[in-house]
Amino acid sequence: MDLVSKTLFAPFNNKKKDSSRILTDRKQHALLSPQSFNILFPVAPVIMTPRMITAAATVSSRSRGSLGASASGGSRLDFATLGRAPMRLTLGTRRITSRDLQIVEATDELLDAEIPEAEGIASDVSLLRGFNATVPSSEKNRTRRKQMRNVETPRIGLKKLGMSARGMMMEDEEERSEDDVVVVSRLDERGKRKGKRRGRESLSAAKALGKDELRRQTQEILLDKENLHVRRSLINSEIAEINNKIKALDSIRERLEQDLLKLHEDELELDDELGGVQERIEFEEAAFRQSDNTKTAPALHVAPSRRRRGPVFLPSEHDELPPGVAFMTLESHLTPIAALDFSEPYGTLVSASQEDSQPRLWDLMTGSEIGRLRGHRGAVKCIQVEDNLCLTGAEDGNVRLWDLRLVDEDDWEKDGLANVAEEDEGNAYDEELVEKPNGIRSNEPCEAGTTDQTGPCIRLFEGHSKAVTALYFEDECLVTGASDKTLRQWDLATGQCIMTMDILWAISHPQPTIPGNGIPNHLFPGAAASAGHFAVPTPPSADGSWDMYEDFVGGVQFWGYGLVSGSGDGAVRMWDMRTGQAHRTLMGHTGPVTCLQFDEMHIASGSLDKSIRIWDVRTGGTFETLNYNHGVTALQFDTRKVIAATGENGVKIYNRTSMQHSSLSTNGHTQPVERLRYMDRYLVSGGRDATVKIWTL
Repeated sequence: MDLVSKTLFAPFNNKKKDSSRILTDRKQHALLSPQSFNILFPVAPVIMTPRMITAAATVSSRSRGSLGASASGGSRLDFATLGRAPMRLTLGTRRITSRDLQIVEATDELLDAEIPEAEGIASDVSLLRGFNATVPSSEKNRTRRKQMRNVETPRIGLKKLGMSARGMMMEDEEERSEDDVVVVSRLDERGKRKGKRRGRESLSAAKALGKDELRRQTQEILLDKENLHVRRSLINSEIAEINNKIKALDSIRERLEQDLLKLHEDELELDDELGGVQERIEFEEAAFRQSDNTKTAPALHVAPSRRRRGPVFLPSEHDELPPGVAFMTLESHLTPIAALDFSEPYGTLVSASQEDSQPRLWDLMTGSEIGRLRGHRGAVKCIQVEDNLCLTGAEDGNVRLWDLRLVDEDDWEKDGLANVAEEDEGNAYDEELVEKPNGIRSNEPCEAGTTDQTGPCIRLFEGHSKAVTALYFEDECLVTGASDKTLRQWDLATGQCIMTMDILWAISHPQPTIPGNGIPNHLFPGAAASAGHFAVPTPPSADGSWDMYEDFVGGVQFWGYGLVSGSGDGAVRMWDMRTGQAHRTLMGHTGPVTCLQFDEMHIASGSLDKSIRIWDVRTGGTFETLNYNHGVTALQFDTRKVIAATGENGVKIYNRTSMQHSSLSTNGHTQPVERLRYMDRYLVSGGRDATVKIWTL
C-alpha cells in the first residue's frame, strides 16, 4: 500500500524522479511485468491517475497464468494502451481522454491561478473576501474588547436605576439582590468622613492593557473596518440588484398595463361592432318588409350616420393604406373650408368654403368633383349628409334639402359661370325681410315648404332672419340654430316650422345650474352682447391668424325628445322638444361654444376657450376636460376616442382609454384645420388652406 500511495501522489507533486525511483527499486517484487514496467516507466508521472493506478495494481496482481489465459482467449490486456485516448479500463465505465490527462498535468497551475472577478457591481470584492466578511468574528472581537474595558467597581445599583427610569419597578421591592444595593461610605459619629477625602480616579487609569493587547486590538479594528467595507459593498450590490429588478418589474407592469388597455379597447370595439350588427339586422328586416309591400311609396326616412356603430363597409384596398396618413387631397376651393360632410367612406362628400354660396359635390372613390349645389344667396355655414340627402344652412337664413342623385355635372359646367355672375349681380341680398301672416319670414313670393322638382333642391325651409349656423336632422325631424338667437324645429316631410325656442328668453330666465359649474355672465364679455349683434374675436391660431366669430349657435343635436344646443354665451343648454323649454344649463366654458355632440350618456362640447368638456347627462357635471393651446372649432367622439380641430395644422386625437394625445400631420394641411368628420377608420378634414384631406385612422 505504501508503494501504491507514493506512486499515486507522485504526479501531483511533480516529482518524476520519485515515481521512477519507486518503480526501479520495487521491480524485483514482481508487482509489474517487465513489459509493463518498460512501458509505464517513462510516462508514469505524467499519465497515472488514482483510478488508473488502482486498476493497474489490481490487474498486475493477477497471476501470469490468468493473464496468459486471457490473452489466449482473445482479450489480451496490455499497459501499452494506457497512452492511447480514449481508453476504457476493465473495472470502470468512464473513458479517459487526453483532456483529463492535461488537467492532471496542470493541477498546480490551476490552483495557483487567480480567479477572475465579475465586472460591474461589487467588482472590488472577491468571493473569498465576501465569505470572510460574513463570518461573525468581528462580533466576537468586539465583545472581547468590550470586556477588556470593563473595570471592577463597587456596587452602585445601576440595574435598579435603569428599571426605575423605564417604569419597570418590581412588585416585591423587599426582595433585593446584591446588584441593587447602593454602597455608601460610612460616616463617623460627628457626621464627617473618616480620613482625608481623595479625588476620584478615572476608570481608564485603573487598568493597563499592554502594548501587545493594544496592537492586537488595532489589527482587529482595522480588520473589522475592512470587513465592514466588504459587507457595505455587498449590501450596495444587493440594493443595486433589487433596483434593477424593480425597474424590470416596472417595465413588465407597464407592458401589462398597456396590454390591459388594449384589451379594454378591443372590448369597446367589439361592443361597437355588435351594435353595428344589430343595426344592420334592423335595417335589412325593414328593407325586407318594404319589399313585400310594393304598394307603399318609399318613405323619407334616413338612418342617422352619426349614431351608426361598428365598422363600416370599406374597399379591400383600404387595409393597404398606412394609418395616420392623408392619402387624398381635394383642391378646388379658393377660401378656407367652412363646412363639410359625407355620406359614407368612399361615398359622396359635400364641402363649402367661406364666401361661397355653391357647395361642391365630390366623388370620394375617384376624388373628382361631381357638381355644385346652386340656390343659396349667401355663404353656406353648415351641412349634413345622409345617404343621398343633404341639408345646407346659409347666411341667407334658409335651409335647403337636396337630392344628390339629381346633381348633373354637365349642367353646372355649361352655364355655371353665367349663373354665378347673374347671382352675384341680382342676389345682393339687400332686400328687407317681409313677415308673412304665418310668422315665417321670406323675401321670395313662394310659400314655405315649396319644392323644385326640376333641380336637385327638393325643399326649402324659410323662417330664420339671420344666418343659419347649425342644423341636425333625423328621421322626419329637423332642428336648426341661427344667429337670430333662436332654435327652430321643422317637419322634414312638409317643411313646416313646428316650434321656435328663444335662447334670449332662456338667458333671461336661467334654470338652476349644477353647483360648482356656474360662471357669472360678467366674466364673459360676449355674454353681454347677446342681446345685440354678436361678434367675438377668436384666439390666435398656431399661425397667428385670427378672425371675428359671429355664429351665436355653435351646434345642435337631439336624441329622442332631448335637445342640446351650444351658444355664444358659453352655455350648453338642454331643451325639452315637447314643451320648448330649457330645463338644464351646463355652465363651464368661458368662451363661445363652437361645436358639440350628444349621445345617451355624454355631451362633448368644444369652445373658443381652448378646451373640450365632456359632460355627464345624468348628473350634469363635467366628466372630463381636455385643454389645448388654441380654440376648438370642430369635434367628434365615440367610446374610444375624441377627434378635434384645435387651431393647428394637425388633427388632434385623444385616446379615452389610455388618455394619450396624438396628432395627424403626415401629408396634412399647411394651415390650421377648421372642420372634420370621420366614420370608423375614415376621416375627412378641411382647413384654412382651402383644401380637403382624406385620412386613414
